[in-house]
Amino acid sequence: MDTLYINDLTVRRGSLTVSDGISLAFEAGKVYTVLGPNGTGKSSLIKTVFGELPYQGEIRFNQETLSRSRLADWRQRIGYMPQDSHVEAALTALEVVLLGQMDALHMHVGDTLLQEAADLMAQLNIGHLAHRPITGLSGGQRQLVMFAQVLMRKPKILLLDEPVSALDMHHQLNLLEQVCRYTRNHNLITMMVLHDLSLAGQFSDGLIMLGNGKVQAQGDAQTVLQADLISRLYQIEVELLQCSQGLPVVRPQRRKTESSS
Repeated sequence: MDTLYINDLTVRRGSLTVSDGISLAFEAGKVYTVLGPNGTGKSSLIKTVFGELPYQGEIRFNQETLSRSRLADWRQRIGYMPQDSHVEAALTALEVVLLGQMDALHMHVGDTLLQEAADLMAQLNIGHLAHRPITGLSGGQRQLVMFAQVLMRKPKILLLDEPVSALDMHHQLNLLEQVCRYTRNHNLITMMVLHDLSLAGQFSDGLIMLGNGKVQAQGDAQTVLQADLISRLYQIEVELLQCSQGLPVVRPQRRKTESSS
């Protein structure tokens, strides 16, 4: 079984240590979500696995270790969707999706690749956008197009940094369902960053809560989404409810204020 290992990982950005001795393992066929307040190193962890940031420690996929000298080979197996992914070129949505297979593209795009791109867009309910300019799409529509582009790479590892931040509730659920389906059907390792703790609990096989550069908790939703831990890290009061599936729902509580006289 494919496995991604992070061993004793330390990442520094200037004088700030954003990851301090983190060790994790990610198994194929599962979705893992990294949680934590702003500034706790969630995006830095994703970027480090992609090879964008220098680090100390070890990052290994099966028997191959990430190194600067073989960075291009390392990235061939990764589908990475950064937080602010966008395209300003004069391309249609279909053409942007096809860029996910840049190595296979020539002056003439074959019918097989075109059909593959069209099928992916249909699965994400964006087939009707295929011939529209990418610059004319909403932020949420662009996000879905960029996700389809990532899937065109046929990755073994998916790295998604806040993939639903620009989407409404319908499209959030649609995209996360597609992430889970694709991960299981293609036996991928998926690591994503989400801010919505309740959504993370519904769509993740494993949660990783970061705080102060360290792993504060990891495991399933019931293990990680604990009111005292969330209150301490996010510095808010929360109430934990339970949805019909038995999963925790995190409801932030408004601070009590004195009534004005």
